[in-house]
Amino acid sequence: MTQATELAPSPPPIIGTVGFDDLGNALKAGWRDFRRAPAFGLFFSFFYVLGGILIFLQLDVIGQSFWIIPMATGFPLLAPFFAVGLYEVSHRLEQGDDLDWAAILGVMLRQKDRQFPTMAAVMVFIFLFWLFIAHMIFALFLGLEPMTNILSDWQYTIISQKGLTMLAVGTAVGAACAFVLFSLTVMSLPLLLDRELDFITAMISSFQLVLANLLPMVSWGLLISALMVLGMLPFFLGLFIVLPVLGHATWHLYRHAMSFEG
Repeated sequence: MTQATELAPSPPPIIGTVGFDDLGNALKAGWRDFRRAPAFGLFFSFFYVLGGILIFLQLDVIGQSFWIIPMATGFPLLAPFFAVGLYEVSHRLEQGDDLDWAAILGVMLRQKDRQFPTMAAVMVFIFLFWLFIAHMIFALFLGLEPMTNILSDWQYTIISQKGLTMLAVGTAVGAACAFVLFSLTVMSLPLLLDRELDFITAMISSFQLVLANLLPMVSWGLLISALMVLGMLPFFLGLFIVLPVLGHATWHLYRHAMSFEG
């Protein structure tokens, strides 16, 4: 079992090779783990889905539902942190350990004394930075326009020439932010759960893995983004399946991509 107090200091991981077949195998393993322990997947997904619904409703209430576009782009950036519990479930299934609710939640609770709070701060900072940049891009392209319809008919503003240009620029900037955060966290979070490392080493190792396997890992990131967006379309409810499958799959991809001497 993953126990924070029992983990000895670990050396940096050995960066392996990731191919497109490995991505498919990880998804199959993620689906298998979800089917073996669906209650855990649904439980951890609930908080993420609830957060998405509350954010959407709040934006709608204050008459700024047009901000759901940058929120929908940035909100999935926080998904890896919500998947930590899923990593632990996959780890226990892998080791043949009992899926005990108290033990799994206890492992998650103990992460507050390790490197996860710092990682969470990094992820939230990048997410907030993206929202700030999204506001700046909006002001740059549409800030001087007479936007009498922006609250009541924001769709019309978005499909205007300046609106489409704004979307193109915002998508490019959002993609850059997503790539940075994805590269820093895609392997660092399961790595920190599995081994005793500082968060800087974990992020560097994750980034090195992405650079060493750029095309497959970028494809993995794009696949995650596409599935997350699709999962949000029916009022976020599709994430009840998408999030746990991707969380379990990420653990299996980590186990394949990184190894340790001895």
